[in-house]
Amino acid sequence: MVLVTLVIGGFLGLVLGILLYGSRPGNLFENAVLYRILSVIVNVIRPIPFIIFLAAMQPLTIKVVGTSIGTAAAIFPMVIMCTVATSRLVEQNLLPVDPGVIEAARAMGASRFTIIRTVLIPEALSPLILAYAFLFVSLLDMSAMAGYIGGGGLGNFAIAYGYQKFDQTVTWTAVIIMIVLVQVVQAIANAIVKHRQRRFS
Repeated sequence: MVLVTLVIGGFLGLVLGILLYGSRPGNLFENAVLYRILSVIVNVIRPIPFIIFLAAMQPLTIKVVGTSIGTAAAIFPMVIMCTVATSRLVEQNLLPVDPGVIEAARAMGASRFTIIRTVLIPEALSPLILAYAFLFVSLLDMSAMAGYIGGGGLGNFAIAYGYQKFDQTVTWTAVIIMIVLVQVVQAIANAIVKHRQRRFS
C-alpha cells in the first residue's frame, strides 16, 4: 500500500511540483493564474488531517473505486494526499537551484523539458531524495490511519489484532516494524546522497 502510493503519488507530485515551480513569476513557463490555482488547491488539501481527509473523500472514493473499505479504498485518498504533499516538497527543493544554470541552458537553446530533465532535477536530486525519504515516513503514518477503514497493512494489523484485542505484544511489534522500516529507508537515502556528494565534490 505504501509502495504503490509512493510510486503513483510520488510521480504525480513530482509533475505537480515542477508545474508549481515552473509557473512561478520569472521561471521556465511563468503563469500567474496557473500558479495561483495550483497553489490554492495544494494549500487547501495539505493541512487536512489524513483521518478527516479519509472521511471527506469517502463519496468520491466510492465513485472511483466502488467501495469505501479495503486497501484500494485507502490507496486512492493516500495517492491524492501524497501528490499534494510531494508537490510542495518538490517545489521547495527546486527553488534553491541556481537560476544562472537554467539561464545558461536556455541561452544554449535547450527546450523547457530538456532543462527540467537534464538541469533542474539533477541539480536538486540530493534534497529531493531526502524529501522522498521523509515522504515515506508520512505515508507510513497514513497507512496506519487507513487501518480504521480496513485498509490493511501494519495499521490494520495493529488495530485489529493489537489494540482491539488488548494485545500489547502485537501493537508493539507493529511499532517496531515501522521504526525499522523508517530507519532503513532513511539510511538508504542518506547513503545515496552521501555517494552523490563524494562523486561531484
